[in-house]
Amino acid sequence: MQAAPQTQTQVDSKDRFFRYFRHEVTALQEQMDRLNSLAADGGERNDAVDHCLAGIDRLSHEVKDASSYIPAYDQRTYSEAIKALSEKLQNTRQSFNPPKKFAFKTRKNASAVSISDADEIAASRVVGSDTSNTNSSFAPTPLNRLSPGERKEQEAALSPQNSTPKVSDGIDDANGGVRRPSFSGVTSIHISNHNAVIIIAHASASHATSSGTVTNLMNCTVDLSAPTTASPFSALYLKNILSSTIITGQVSGATHITDITSCKLYVTSRQFRMHGAKNVDVYLHCASRPIIEDCEGVRFAPLPEELVSDELKPAQNQWDQIDDFKWLKAEQSPNWSILPEGERVAPVVEL
Repeated sequence: MQAAPQTQTQVDSKDRFFRYFRHEVTALQEQMDRLNSLAADGGERNDAVDHCLAGIDRLSHEVKDASSYIPAYDQRTYSEAIKALSEKLQNTRQSFNPPKKFAFKTRKNASAVSISDADEIAASRVVGSDTSNTNSSFAPTPLNRLSPGERKEQEAALSPQNSTPKVSDGIDDANGGVRRPSFSGVTSIHISNHNAVIIIAHASASHATSSGTVTNLMNCTVDLSAPTTASPFSALYLKNILSSTIITGQVSGATHITDITSCKLYVTSRQFRMHGAKNVDVYLHCASRPIIEDCEGVRFAPLPEELVSDELKPAQNQWDQIDDFKWLKAEQSPNWSILPEGERVAPVVEL
């Protein structure tokens, strides 16, 4: 019996998933290629490996979820690509710590973590956390998913007198709540666990833009634009942020955004991926089609002209060509919209 022809909606969904899958595979390969350049101490490399593991696991589940409209042959192709990614990551991890020639006891190789283990690993870590200086009172649960009582406890944990905020290096508290880290002695920028502060990266931090993570913030303003003028981020990760303004500066690779609520983002990136965002305004300059997933109330606008570098101005900006991978119907997704011109605001960092 001949298979029924696909509807136009199914064809569009299949093509959209192909674009998404190709985007994700490319991003994961680039992340793996950078692992060797990351510092082994301080947990930076381990965090990046865990992020790759979680990305592979997520991609595997998304292929399964899309099986209703993806032909069986394409599903096999996608599965083989995911298997190849997993094997590449395993080989890369083993190259960090090659096995000893002789051993008297066999134990499970920590580098050979299966895809099914990724959820457990991802849940046990927060991107950009420091295992040597962990604030046990801070829960990694997204703030927008907490009950009112739980949120109150978390706000107390993040209060200036109770929190153990982390900016990798060079905090200057002389100007009240304004911090101007230089990130000397590190190769990447990590900012986490802050409430009601302004953080402005110093231009001299251009040596630390191999990657960046900004996590666990509430009522903050973070401006990373100065160091990226000379040296753009290769990748940037934003996670678990509430009621804050983030100016990312330039990102030559992908910007990954997870679990943020009631924020304003000013982003310049080659790739843009947002997951679990709610009520967020995004001012964007992006060289590829932005991707959102499990989002609600996200509004997009072009990045203000003054934040776009002269090198990027001739490039096509696809800020409004959004792919929503949780909305496969032909009509416009209800999860995102264009921010009206009368409501657009330029970023202001008040000192």
